[in-house]
Amino acid sequence: MNNAHHSPILVILAAGMASRYGSAKQVDGFGPNEETIIDYSIHDAIRAGFGKVVFVIREEFLPVMKKSFDRKLRGKIDVAYAFQDFDLKKFGIDTVVEREKPWGTAHAVMSAEKEIDRPFCVINADDFYGYDAFKKMYDFLTTQANDEEMALVGFEIGNTLSEHGYVSRGVCAMNDAGYMEGVTERTNIYRGADADSEAIVYKENEREYTIPEHTLVSMNFWGFTPKIIDVARSLFPDFVQNNKHNPKAEFFIPSIPDYMAKMGLAKFKVLPTSSQWFGVTYKEDKEEVRQSIRNLVSIGVYPSVLYPAAPVVNAALYLEQ
Repeated sequence: MNNAHHSPILVILAAGMASRYGSAKQVDGFGPNEETIIDYSIHDAIRAGFGKVVFVIREEFLPVMKKSFDRKLRGKIDVAYAFQDFDLKKFGIDTVVEREKPWGTAHAVMSAEKEIDRPFCVINADDFYGYDAFKKMYDFLTTQANDEEMALVGFEIGNTLSEHGYVSRGVCAMNDAGYMEGVTERTNIYRGADADSEAIVYKENEREYTIPEHTLVSMNFWGFTPKIIDVARSLFPDFVQNNKHNPKAEFFIPSIPDYMAKMGLAKFKVLPTSSQWFGVTYKEDKEEVRQSIRNLVSIGVYPSVLYPAAPVVNAALYLEQ
């Protein structure tokens, strides 16, 4: 293992409800041996040099996650679990708020704070990012990251669309030195159906606007130091107070770097990648992701069996029992 106690940590956000997709897509099989998207992310992270993975999950997912990951990752990377729940007392908040969903991605990162003691990368469980993103982030976290300089990976928007519906993306505004000035959430993004144009457009107030193909967007692939958790903790009580009657309000990761950049607390380097991103936003995306992974296996980017000698756990079936 790559000196695991000093190598960066990979934090995987896997507590989501998967509401649009309709099942526990974090444990759905996509590879030739039913490997999950998470399996590929961890494979890429180990290859890049990460030393520890922290899964942020709902506590009831723990048995299936341990069954899915502990044995096959033993000796390859340190594994830890953190629980995202509704208990606000652990963040010094006495208010009790009735909610059906936890408080969002920044709250998920705060929930993992006891497992994070060095620079770390945060990713979504259900997004396939590719090795290049992990390598670039590893290099950044081991050579440049400090409390005043953090990062995000910027994917070219043309590599992040679904053929089966609109997507939302955080469009990165950057200065000439390649640092983030802000991330603007754009919704209703799709590739135009115009016969003369494959242009990417987004809709706002019933008008269509074009976005250049190589525009960099955030796919929630961030590189931080533990300082980010201190800042999130300082902002969270006000967020809860302002949103205690809004059950859908979420404390999202981008709001923290956005605040830090605007207050001059830190700069965020945008690390560009031309990797193809795959994700399952809609049920119909699943077969395309499976085919894309098959193609990567067939050209040798990934081995046909990611974790030899590891038992295959069909976690999706296990969850249904």
